[in-house]
Amino acid sequence: MGDPFIRHIALLGFEKRFVPSQHYVYIFLVKWQDLSEKVVYRRFTEIYEFHKILKEMFPIEAGDINPENRIIPHLPAPRWFDRQRAAENRQGTLTEYCSALMGLPVKISRCPHLLDFFRVRPSDLKLPTDSQVKRPETYLVPRDGKSSIADITGPIILQTYRAIADYEKTSGTEMALDSGDVVDVVEKSESGWWFCQMKTKRGWVPASYLEPLDSPDEAEDPEPNYAGEPYVAIKAYTAALEDEVSLEEGEAIEVIHKLLDGWWVIRRGDVTGYFPSMYLQKAGQDLAQAQRQIKSRGAPPRRSSIRNAHSIHQRSRKRLSQDTYRRNSVRFLQQRRRLARPGPPGAGSPPRECPRGLGAWPGPEAGLREPPQTRRAKPQPAVPPRPSADLILNRCSESTKRKLASAV
Repeated sequence: MGDPFIRHIALLGFEKRFVPSQHYVYIFLVKWQDLSEKVVYRRFTEIYEFHKILKEMFPIEAGDINPENRIIPHLPAPRWFDRQRAAENRQGTLTEYCSALMGLPVKISRCPHLLDFFRVRPSDLKLPTDSQVKRPETYLVPRDGKSSIADITGPIILQTYRAIADYEKTSGTEMALDSGDVVDVVEKSESGWWFCQMKTKRGWVPASYLEPLDSPDEAEDPEPNYAGEPYVAIKAYTAALEDEVSLEEGEAIEVIHKLLDGWWVIRRGDVTGYFPSMYLQKAGQDLAQAQRQIKSRGAPPRRSSIRNAHSIHQRSRKRLSQDTYRRNSVRFLQQRRRLARPGPPGAGSPPRECPRGLGAWPGPEAGLREPPQTRRAKPQPAVPPRPSADLILNRCSESTKRKLASAV
């Protein structure tokens, strides 16, 4: 196996704790060489003490001899009065600091001092008890990794779920469950594995074994997207049920519904079905990292495969059938093909222009009415020229001429 080392350190957020007095601790997810993932909690004062000792151990790399040779990242000193705003501002600094630590030479990034600091301590496993007057407030870093004050609006109250059946863990990173256990969900991964905590235990749990307390339905499940997102299978899978799809490694498909239990609805041609999201990846992403995750845990079980499941809700979860997915998908594809097919409005006539320079008019297939035809004004009759006075006098009778002359 070799000596242990850390592959990656990710900052998840921070907690505001009130026992024995108000203070803040940062939450780190540490990924080790054996693909195990551990959550550790550290105060900023502890991180700064670790940083000072690391500089003393490597004075050349710390720039103490020649500042130009410094490669150990900088870390600002803690303040006397640690307030929440300071804890929020430090998240970006700590994210960059941990990333820089992992990029240092092996003699630093794998030194015993660094490994010991990020190992799990007994205090990391001791969660707050229900008897405490006030439970900690958890603040998580946004998923896009860009942490700013505007992104943090208040404490994130961890969602509470209930186990519908017994679950036996299959690896050291998972957490066993008994039917009826109530857990707090720290992180919901797209893979269908959720990181949960319960009393003194923490670990990954398949989302299919959990249900919300207030409703059988998962409120955060997105709506289907029949336009589809292109993905590639990074591992072959053979369908075990009729509503699943078999794929070979490297096959390209479209994802039309991303469900939180990790079993997504995919489309291959006109065929739809469930497929484990852990075996899918968008083109251009890191393939090695996804394959390591597969080796670590594998695809979570489906809800339909759980035996002796017992829900506290009288009605079952609302789920679309594969017939509904397939019917809506075929209807969407037919409409998309009609829109893509070139069809001039009239024989031999160029396509009409859409108002305001938006291109060719899409036609009635897109649900838009054709533009009104331009009406031409009717031609007015020509007005004859006005006759001259001499012409009028020549056409008058003699009696009329005498009357005009006497009037003048």
